[in-house]
Amino acid sequence: MTRGGCRGLIGSMNLLAIGCSYRTTPVEVRERLAFSDEQLGRALEQLSRQLGFEAVLLSTCNRVELYAAGDGDPTDYMADFHALPRQEIRQHLYVHRGEAAIRHLFRVAASLDSLVLGEAQINGQVKKAYERALLHGSTGPVLNALFPHARQVAKRVRTETGISQGHASISSAAVDYVKEVFDHFEDKTVLVIGAGKMGTLTLKALRGLKPRRIWVTNRSPERALAIAQECRGEAILWERLDEVMAKADIVLSTTGAPQPIMTRERYARISARRTRWPVVILDIAVPRDFDPRIHDGETVLLNIDDLKSVQERTLERRRAHLIPAEQIIEQETRRFIKDWARRGNGPVIERLTREFEARRKEIVGKLFSRLNGKLDAADRQYIDKAFSLFQNQLLHGPISALKEESTSGKEQSHTLLEALRKLFRLE
Repeated sequence: MTRGGCRGLIGSMNLLAIGCSYRTTPVEVRERLAFSDEQLGRALEQLSRQLGFEAVLLSTCNRVELYAAGDGDPTDYMADFHALPRQEIRQHLYVHRGEAAIRHLFRVAASLDSLVLGEAQINGQVKKAYERALLHGSTGPVLNALFPHARQVAKRVRTETGISQGHASISSAAVDYVKEVFDHFEDKTVLVIGAGKMGTLTLKALRGLKPRRIWVTNRSPERALAIAQECRGEAILWERLDEVMAKADIVLSTTGAPQPIMTRERYARISARRTRWPVVILDIAVPRDFDPRIHDGETVLLNIDDLKSVQERTLERRRAHLIPAEQIIEQETRRFIKDWARRGNGPVIERLTREFEARRKEIVGKLFSRLNGKLDAADRQYIDKAFSLFQNQLLHGPISALKEESTSGKEQSHTLLEALRKLFRLE
């Protein structure tokens, strides 16, 4: 089957989902199989124009997948494109065919196969991958039906279950906790200590609360200034850490120091100068920046493990919705198969009915001509209805069997369709 044609049944789709993800493949292999924007365009055009496949490529930090429909087997395509040994790559790939490929895409789009269950980003990434394939002309009837349906499935899972409720990243868990302590932020000061990657993500989330001001301090003044400019904050010299620490309401610490930068004794001196309470300290550095023994009744000190515990509680609540989400996936997989089969069978059923109707009219017409003058209007009507009833009864069996087999998603549906075409000469 080429991009321009589709015989209409799951068995004849030759639909495949080929790829690897964080579940099956180490990051160093995923990096070798990943596609840049330029490579994506080149690969889609090659798959479509040279190899005759419908194709969508999904390449993210957690997965690289090829969705393809067409004659042949593109299992080794990604290895060949990146000039990697086929045998080495095959052991890391999963291959889903037909119904399993449909189910896999629906689970991916609905974020049931994500590293963070229920995260919203993957649905947008699936949408972008499909739109890129449309732009390069590498889609066709199969994928043009499948991918929009996948977005509908993701929306249904998101709205009908609690799979996406709550925030499940460390940075969003930090914000969730801060919002439990403070009910407003327009008068709050956020102090950022250090410049780690996790700290940058958490700072971005905290900035969404629209605090009064953000201070950034770092042993490197240049680094502090760069981060402050990114978040529209103010860079503070490292030597002023104790001074600004005493004035901050929310402290985000993410240095790479090998031992705590804030001992219990040092913090006690800072605490004595404080006039605003409470203060929330988010110590997401590893090793920790703050002495874990810091407790004064007004200071809330959370480390990375505490935030992971908050995150895990959110994920636990999401996992409770996994069964109903999987049920939706199964319902929608069957619905897509049924709709696709109906779309493929429709022309054959219509042609079969039309052929029998033409033959019935021809035979009845000859009969009426032969019995001309011997039948009244009631007789003619009775005979016409009798032949029509016989036609319907005769077609009921093969049409029903075709519908039943095709909606089951089994390979026999294609065999039965071809048998009907040959038996009744429906070319």
